[in-house]
Amino acid sequence: MKKLVSICALGALVPVSAFAQDEEPSRYDRALAAGYKAQFVCSGLWNGGKALADIKADELTGIYDRIADIVPELSEVVEGSERRVRVSFAEDMPPRIAIWNHRTGCTSMPIGFDDVPTRAPVKTRDFRDDLPWPMGDITPAPAKNAAGLPVAAVAQQAFDATTYGEGNKTSGLLILHKNMIKAEQYKAGHDLHTAQRTWSVAKSIAGTLIGHSVQQNMVDVRAKAGLPQWQETGDPRSAITIDNLMRMASGLTSDTAGNRTDGIYMGATSASQQATSWSLLEQPGTKFRYANNDTLLAVLAARASHEERKNKLGNYMPGKHDFDPFALFQKLGMTRTYAETDWQGNYILSSQVWTTARDLGRLGQLYLDNGVWNGERLLPENWLDYVSRPSGPQPEGREFGYGATFWLMDKSEGVPADTIAAFGNRGQYLVIIPSLNLVIVRRGYDTSDGRFDIAAFTRDVVRVLAQ
Repeated sequence: MKKLVSICALGALVPVSAFAQDEEPSRYDRALAAGYKAQFVCSGLWNGGKALADIKADELTGIYDRIADIVPELSEVVEGSERRVRVSFAEDMPPRIAIWNHRTGCTSMPIGFDDVPTRAPVKTRDFRDDLPWPMGDITPAPAKNAAGLPVAAVAQQAFDATTYGEGNKTSGLLILHKNMIKAEQYKAGHDLHTAQRTWSVAKSIAGTLIGHSVQQNMVDVRAKAGLPQWQETGDPRSAITIDNLMRMASGLTSDTAGNRTDGIYMGATSASQQATSWSLLEQPGTKFRYANNDTLLAVLAARASHEERKNKLGNYMPGKHDFDPFALFQKLGMTRTYAETDWQGNYILSSQVWTTARDLGRLGQLYLDNGVWNGERLLPENWLDYVSRPSGPQPEGREFGYGATFWLMDKSEGVPADTIAAFGNRGQYLVIIPSLNLVIVRRGYDTSDGRFDIAAFTRDVVRVLAQ
C-alpha cells in the first residue's frame, strides 16, 4: 500500500504524485527522520533559544509526510555542555548527530558518523541588546498613525487564526515604518529574541549576501557560475550564470519539485555533492523552475568567485574578502541570525537560516536605506533595482512574479507595485515596500491545513497607514 505525500512551497500545497512512500518506513526514512529531529532540536535550543517542549510542539509537528510519523517515535539525547544532540534510528548504526557552534549554528553530521572528540568549552555570541534600535533592541513604545488608529490593531488580527487564513499559526509579527517599530507581537513562549528557521526566506538572504559580495568586487552576477564540477570539456552546464541561478532559471532538473532537498536537509549529503549533480533540461535563462538547488549553486558559485579573486589580490585581508554571512550579520545588528552549513562547510542558504523577527526587520531596513547601513555601503547602489527586476523567465499561473531571489507583489490588489518579498515554508514572510518606507515581518508555524494570506495582510497594513 502506498501513501502519497505533499510538500509546502510558497504557502501553497503542491502534490507530488510521482513520489510515493511505503506504509512501513524504510531504514533510510528513519535515518532522515533522526537527522531532521537532531537538527531541529539542536537549532531550536541554541539558535532559537526555545524550550525543548516548544520545539517539539512547533518545529516537529506539521512536517513532511515522509518523516512525520517517525519523528515522535525517536528519542533525542541532548548534551548541553557540548551543545550537541543525538537521535538513534537503528541498533547497529551510530545515532544521527547535530553539533552547534556560535558562528553557523547547528551542523548535521552524515549518516554513519560515529562521534566527535571532547572539545573546548563552547563559545557563545556577543549580543548588543543594550544599544538603541536598530543596532540593538532598546526601542520607544510603538507609535500610532496619524488617524489615531493603532497599527497594532491590524497586527493583532494576524493572531486570531481566522482573518488571514483559517487555522494559520502566527508566532511573531513586526511592522516597521520609517525605521520605527509600529507594531510587534509574539505568541506565548516567544519574544523578540526567539529565532525560528526562515525556510525559503533564506533564499533572499542569500541574494543579499551575494549583493554584498558584488559591492566588495568579489562577484559578478553576469559571469558564468564557474563551478569546478561543470568544467569538463563539453559540459553544457558551464554556460549557467550566477544571474540564471538567482532567478530560478538554471535549466537544471531534479527528482522532485523544487522545494525538496531531502538528502541535504535531512541526510547530511553535502550541497557541493548533490546540488551540482543534476542534468540540464532547458536552455539556461529560458524557463522558471523554483528550486532549492539554484540557490545552493548560486552560493557555491559566489564562494568560488571569492576564492578565485582572493588568489589574485596582492593585499588579501582575511575576513574582509571572504564570503562570510556572520560578519555581515554582525554589521547589521543581526546578532541572533545563524546561516547554517553542511558538514563540509557549504552554506545551506536555500532554507537553513535561523533568525528573529527583528533581525529580518533589520534586513528589510537595509533595502529601504538602499544598501547603506551606519554610513557604510553594504550593497551596490542599484541592488534593490536588480533584485526587483523581473528580467528572467516568470512563474506561470502564480499570483507573484520573481526577481532575483525575491518575489514580486506587483500584481496584488491594494499593494504598491514596488513591493518585494521573501517567502518561506510554514508562513515565513518578509515584505519590503520602498515607496512607503515599510517593512512587514510575519513568522509562523503554518501547515497545509491553514496558511496565512500575506497579500491580504499587507493590503490592510498599507490601508491603515494611509489613513
